[in-house]
Amino acid sequence: MAKLKPWYKVVTPREDLREGKPLDASEFAVHLDKVRLGSAPQDYRDPERFFDRTYLTKTLCNLGGEVVRRLSGETTETSAVFNMLTQFGGGKTHALALLYHLANGGSKSGMWRDVSKILAKGNIVSIPDNCATAVFVGTEFDSITGRGGVDGTPVRKSPWGEIAFQLGGADAFAVVAEHDKQFIEPKGDVIQAFLPKDRPCLILMDEIINYVSTYRGRGYHNKLYNFMQSLSETARGLKNVVLVVSIPASELSYTDKDEADQQRFKNMLDRLGKAVLMSAEAETSEIIRRRLFEWDPRAVGRNGKVLLTTDAIAVCSEYAEWTADHRQQIPQWFSTDHARETFESTYPFHPAVLSVFERKWQGMPRFQQTRGILRLLALWVSDAYQKGFKGAQKDPIIGLGSAPLDDPTFRAAVFEQLGEAKLEGALTTDICGKKESHAIRLDAEAVDTIKKARLHKKVATVIFFESNGGQTRNEASVPEIRLDVAEPELDIGNVETALESLTDACYYLTTERNQYRFSLKENLNKRFADRRAGVKDEDIETRIQEEIQKVFPATEGIERIFFPDKSGQIPDRPVISFVIISPDQSIQDTPGIEQAIETMTREYGKSARTYKSALMWIVAESAAPLREEARKLIAWKDIDDEGLNLDDAQTRQLDKNIKNARSALKESVWRTYKNVMLLGKDNKIHTIDLGLPTSSSAESMCKFILLTLRQTNDVEKDVSPRFLVRNWPPAFIEWSTRAMRDAFFASPQFPRLLNAEVVKDTIARGVSEGHLAYVGKSPDGGYFPFLYKKPIDTLDVEISEDMFIITSEEAEKHIKPPELARIIVTPLQTQLKPGTKQTFTVRGLDQFGRDIEAGTIEWTATGGEIAQDGVFKAAEDEGNFVVSAKAEKISGAADICITKESQSVPPPQPPPDKTKSLIWSGEVTPQKWMNFYTKVLTKFVKAGSLNLNVSIEATPKDGVADHQVEETKVALRELGLNDNVHTD
Repeated sequence: MAKLKPWYKVVTPREDLREGKPLDASEFAVHLDKVRLGSAPQDYRDPERFFDRTYLTKTLCNLGGEVVRRLSGETTETSAVFNMLTQFGGGKTHALALLYHLANGGSKSGMWRDVSKILAKGNIVSIPDNCATAVFVGTEFDSITGRGGVDGTPVRKSPWGEIAFQLGGADAFAVVAEHDKQFIEPKGDVIQAFLPKDRPCLILMDEIINYVSTYRGRGYHNKLYNFMQSLSETARGLKNVVLVVSIPASELSYTDKDEADQQRFKNMLDRLGKAVLMSAEAETSEIIRRRLFEWDPRAVGRNGKVLLTTDAIAVCSEYAEWTADHRQQIPQWFSTDHARETFESTYPFHPAVLSVFERKWQGMPRFQQTRGILRLLALWVSDAYQKGFKGAQKDPIIGLGSAPLDDPTFRAAVFEQLGEAKLEGALTTDICGKKESHAIRLDAEAVDTIKKARLHKKVATVIFFESNGGQTRNEASVPEIRLDVAEPELDIGNVETALESLTDACYYLTTERNQYRFSLKENLNKRFADRRAGVKDEDIETRIQEEIQKVFPATEGIERIFFPDKSGQIPDRPVISFVIISPDQSIQDTPGIEQAIETMTREYGKSARTYKSALMWIVAESAAPLREEARKLIAWKDIDDEGLNLDDAQTRQLDKNIKNARSALKESVWRTYKNVMLLGKDNKIHTIDLGLPTSSSAESMCKFILLTLRQTNDVEKDVSPRFLVRNWPPAFIEWSTRAMRDAFFASPQFPRLLNAEVVKDTIARGVSEGHLAYVGKSPDGGYFPFLYKKPIDTLDVEISEDMFIITSEEAEKHIKPPELARIIVTPLQTQLKPGTKQTFTVRGLDQFGRDIEAGTIEWTATGGEIAQDGVFKAAEDEGNFVVSAKAEKISGAADICITKESQSVPPPQPPPDKTKSLIWSGEVTPQKWMNFYTKVLTKFVKAGSLNLNVSIEATPKDGVADHQVEETKVALRELGLNDNVHTD
């Protein structure tokens, strides 16, 4: 990035500002009576100079165009009565002065700067000459003393007397002289009588409410109201009479009655005339540039705005690029798409300097929108100019954080706008004005990048302005602060660093939900800092564990195990178990945590774990955030427990801090425990990242995790009968209901069930829909009960080792009667010599492939003779013949070759060689028993004839207790085994 020029080397402030002698605030206040009398400052008194220094805003142009059009006698597209709406200091008196100069200047005013735009707006060639004007200002006119009398003019004590005299002298006043004397407002006929007949007339009335407030006790407010209503009605009936009124007062503390009267006057004027909102917010920057800086008259565009130099545009481009790069971190109301235009419109000021007054300060009762901003900025520019040349501050732009709050004159001007100076102590203690001010000290102690940028002071100053100086509940948000201190080389992370340091150090800075403001009361920062440093580690651990258990409350279908150290502390049960690991064993702090979890998943103490898939490990990302938030909460609680004598504000602050600290600790648990580890389908530990969960994500962390696991199909609320059929163990004909249920918690191929009892419903549905049969085993080897394709109540389903399910294919074998389906003739192929015999036999099979009596066999042969007992006798004819056996329409056949000479008949293909038996002996550790059964023994269970001899020798370290011996015998007997147990 090319080096940017400091603003003071690109633009030039007015001479008095360069010399460090800004004029008094009165310079920016227009007194309409003084303009009329010729005693106002030259910038307002001299019309040509007035227009040179006035930026013609859209509102001024429209208002001026309509007024001069009406004065020219045109009644279309204009009004005779205008009510100017704005708070004090909003430019209304400046607008009245503009209208006064136009009316007085007549046709020659067309030579002044930008007046041609007003003429074009009014669609007239020139302003009429010899216009009568009258000015009434509520802060100036005194109805007790009155005007005149000592200067040879008649005494005027009423507003209508003064207006009549200004319009037509003594002759016009004579029309209302008696009304003036008795203080009775004239009506339409009288008003029309004192108005000029042969020339245009402009009546300007400013700060009406001030006059109303002063004379309300005498009833004059009602008389003025009646007069203005009649005057408005009269003006509306004439072609070239215009009444322009400004109601609000500039130096008046409003009462309820003032508010009511202002609304009453406004309603009347709005009804009879046109309301004009004197808003120049979008053009305030151009007004300021005209008033505070010296510009080459040739460097003005066709729109009347000052044209920037190349250096100024380069600065604006760099700042705009920074905002575009950080669009996600600054306020949404700031359009980064038009950032360059925004910076160019306010240069040499940062847009935040002007926008903070428009967004926030203008709502304060004492704030003077245009006049107040001009006064503050004049002092600001003067100070920045001096510091730029003398203090070597090379800021490319005048930022909000550079406000010279350390200057007593500037502070006084700020407090004048705020309405009081109670924040003087807070400002000098926390921001600047003293060597030991917190922001100044923090900058001196900071790293070079922050120190060079004066970032703590800038951030604190920004908070002061954005929070309205603490006089209202407005706060400075973090995005606002980032934007307000923005500059091309700013590291945005340093803003948060500065905010954290200020929050910890300042005595008057308060924060809530990342909203900052300065208040009048000291906060509890110092006491909190002392308490936080003294919190004990054991108290932190206790508080963290308590909060974790709150975040993971008891949840239906879930078993919780908190902070286990050994696998034996985690039950081996067929139920989903959330194992919440201690935060000390976090992913960041414990590199081998995944391996440790895998080991505990597969082990249950010294045995192998059966229900490995039931375990869900909830693991913290890092313990550090939890410890810090717990430390803060304990510190605030300690302060609360001290029973300090706090005022109401401090009590609220303490309560809020405790509440926020509790919430922060809770949210920290949610954010920290973002990792779920579980056994995947590949039988390896997998990690599910929950993202950035918050307490608003779900009712509890348990329910949020369950929701996530259901979305990944790791947990299901129920399971279909078809799923069981698809995943049927190949070694099982019958599958015990208990083994089936356990599979959902033992095998990672199966989803975990939120409630193990739902398998009963699955079985019941499977039976009724014909996918499964629910059976028990009878002593004769059959099935009883045998339930298949019939309704069954879930309550009647038993989960045990003695009840089974079988597939529909197997069930069909036990419900359909056997039928002869196939006949096999033996031998299938044979060779005989003529005249020899061969006996054939048959074997019948049913539809399920089981042996069945074939019944009466009908034998036939294509050659030779066969008896009904199956004995075949070969004839003398040689050849190939077929022997057939038939029973119940089922046939079987064998081939016979009759030949005199022996021929080689290929024997039937022998089955593959098989070993007759498999024998193994060895030692199986207890941890591998389950795997030994599933991976080795189940392969031979279906084939039958599996003999298993087991030898057990248990030698516990502490010996075998008598009750353990008895329990072992009972268990052996329950399994149908002998209970011959030997002990030494």
